[in-house]
Amino acid sequence: MPKIKTNRAAAKRFTRTGTGKYKFRKSHASHILTKKTTKRKRSLRLDQIIDKSDLREVKRLLPNG
Repeated sequence: MPKIKTNRAAAKRFTRTGTGKYKFRKSHASHILTKKTTKRKRSLRLDQIIDKSDLREVKRLLPNG
């Protein structure tokens, strides 16, 4: 049986926490920040946890954690 390869695009976007959840960064936080409100930029700074409905797909893309 061949080894399962990790999806490299997903590996760069998601990191696993100590409790087994997956974190990701929000998009739209890197450039053209002048037109965005302070409140919006502040919320983009925070890491987010993958929703339960998307967890199965992320686990498939990252078989080795």
